[in-house]
Amino acid sequence: MDMPKHLAEALVDGQTYADFEKLHAVFTELRTTAPVALAKPDGIEPFWFISKFDDLQFVEKDNSLFHAGDKSTVMITEEELKIVMEETGGPNRFISLVQMDGEKHAAYRELTQSWFGPRSLRELEPRIRERTKDAVSSMLAKGNACDFAADIALYYPLRVIMDILGVENEAEDMMLRLTQEVFGATDPEANATGREYTSIEERMAAMNSVIMESMAYFTALTESRRKEPKNDLASVFANGKINGEPLGDIETYGYYAITATAGHDTTSNSTTAGMWALCQNPYLLAQLKEDPSLIPAFVEESIRWESPVKHFMRTPVRDVQIRGVDIKANDWMMINFACASRDEEIYENPFEFDIHRKPNRHMALGYGAHVCLGQHLARMEMRMFWEKLLPHLTHVEMAGPIKRVAANFVSGPHSLPINFKTQ
Repeated sequence: MDMPKHLAEALVDGQTYADFEKLHAVFTELRTTAPVALAKPDGIEPFWFISKFDDLQFVEKDNSLFHAGDKSTVMITEEELKIVMEETGGPNRFISLVQMDGEKHAAYRELTQSWFGPRSLRELEPRIRERTKDAVSSMLAKGNACDFAADIALYYPLRVIMDILGVENEAEDMMLRLTQEVFGATDPEANATGREYTSIEERMAAMNSVIMESMAYFTALTESRRKEPKNDLASVFANGKINGEPLGDIETYGYYAITATAGHDTTSNSTTAGMWALCQNPYLLAQLKEDPSLIPAFVEESIRWESPVKHFMRTPVRDVQIRGVDIKANDWMMINFACASRDEEIYENPFEFDIHRKPNRHMALGYGAHVCLGQHLARMEMRMFWEKLLPHLTHVEMAGPIKRVAANFVSGPHSLPINFKTQ
């Protein structure tokens, strides 16, 4: 069935994602009235919206049927697609793990999988703890007030990722601007320039500028690590081989870009969601301080609650049915993780922030072959942060309205002013 036009337009409008209540009202209406529906927003190729948890799981566990990279892996307008095709010759600006399929995806994922496994994380833990200590000290040094999203959560996971990649501190600004343009370009309060772009060409030119800057930096870093390898991820990219051959230049940059952007922005959003929950539910702070063993569950619920990666696009290679709806080969599909994370058939009281959910099933970090490579790192960062911060806090409350990024792909809070008391 065709989706009502007003819902299709709301679904792709970045401003919808800046309004948490409106966003989930749209999602709820679609889940309950049209769980598999064809969206036809103006200026965008029609796509099927897949909203239910079980259906997302069905799609994500069969990557031979549902491809990630045959069309754009994220929802873009036809005008944007034309520019990307002219610039790259394909539907995606980047070629990273999230755009790969089949054997290529498996080979490139295997290259770094052990780096994000339990053994490597244990080795990384002392370095992460130093960053955790710095982040908590920075917050406490601000007295009794800060913008938690902009001052603390934005930088903590970024600096962890920089350590893992082997990126020097002077590149922090470039790394941050890359993330802001890739994920927040449509929001003048969240992008790298602070400007509202008046055209797609202007927006994409700004993105290309920081892409070229970061590409030059990462190319130089790769050359350095080929001459002098170190115990960092850049050395893996520089010296790794796929089927006996070095990584291609495009794929190497894609690996840097996805690690640098998704590796920090999603954790930042989920960490801020956790602080927002503490402000909205005062009893939570007392519970977590009394029983710190609840912190991992608090982390998991924060991830479900925000689901920072809102969607990915998929394309079936043959005709398929979902909930009795016929979807043709090569149709474009949006699988929406944030929507599935409120599925009433999966969660009791899905709109309640509940750290006692057992099990807390969600797909905010993906599922199947494309499950987030850094999921265990993200959980570790968040757990260690709260373990370090919570003993100091005696009270926390909102000091102003939360502001969210107006973007439909990866988004979350970019401002969360708080007042807090410490002991």
